[in-house]
Amino acid sequence: MNIVVLAGGLSPERNVSLSSGSLISAALKRRGHKVLMADVYEGVAIDKDNPYDMFTSEPCEAYTVSREVPDLDEIKRRNGNRRELIGSGVLELCKTADLVYVALHGDMGENGQLQAVFDVFGIKYTGSGYIGSLLAMDKDIAKKILSEAGVRTPSWILCDSAFCDTQRILSEIGLPCVVKPISSGSSVGISIVNTENELMKAFELAKPYGESLMVEKKIEGREFTCGILEGRVLPPVEIIPKQGFYDYKNKYQAGATVEICPAEIDEIQLERISLATGKAFEALKLSGYARFDYIMDSDGEFWCLEANTLPGMTPTSLFPQEAKAVGIDYDELCERIAMTALKK
Repeated sequence: MNIVVLAGGLSPERNVSLSSGSLISAALKRRGHKVLMADVYEGVAIDKDNPYDMFTSEPCEAYTVSREVPDLDEIKRRNGNRRELIGSGVLELCKTADLVYVALHGDMGENGQLQAVFDVFGIKYTGSGYIGSLLAMDKDIAKKILSEAGVRTPSWILCDSAFCDTQRILSEIGLPCVVKPISSGSSVGISIVNTENELMKAFELAKPYGESLMVEKKIEGREFTCGILEGRVLPPVEIIPKQGFYDYKNKYQAGATVEICPAEIDEIQLERISLATGKAFEALKLSGYARFDYIMDSDGEFWCLEANTLPGMTPTSLFPQEAKAVGIDYDELCERIAMTALKK
């Protein structure tokens, strides 16, 4: 088939997306497909006379994830400060393909906007639809739905990023707490706050990523993630950062985190995280595949932190590790995800 792998964009997770996209493209080519990877923001020049010749089986450029969040203002400047999020030729290219593999992370690629556009144009794409993407990406909405569905999630309040109401935070949530943007992934803009003096700094770090942010009670315990693929819950991974918490740097720099898959938990704990994952997937109206992050407390109970509708597919990403644990190698995983687009 002819497949467009859509990556890049103007998300703080842009570099992660480009890395995922390049690896997905290579995997799909090894499975016999013709692929064109395109940056959704920077666009692509369409060969109107021979559009199908743009898809190729030739090896593509590989990307690595830098230690720092990308300079999005520089990306905008080199594109004439264009405000449109979808670049020239992208929709035309996607209409030409048999399907679009959405390798984007964050913002438009994960909040339902792109999925809604594709639905309007009848373009087949991987991952959840616009409703599920929207519900999962907004952490406040997602946590309300998870709570209603009986999935434990830490208590939280929503705050204006421009004003740190210290007394409200201390009285309603207390310390330690976690300050995070409500619609970002890859731990961008997240801080763990242990003292009152750290609250203002945490708000400043999160402020560039949206007008609203969340202050969440910090659950002490072991950190896990658990994926689901085509209705099958995959073995969970335990995440143990060597330093600090599982932030942007520790997620994407090789060797920064110890990851144990399958996680070393007992049968009761495995049943609990698997049941929570299935409930969360259904409650948020997701489809195809997703991944959920958890903390297990000292009583062995799992607290769901957030949903990831487009899990990373970089060399250090967790979802491919979970699939491998049940005998699905990286190339097969990419193809299986791609095939879910044809079932919509």
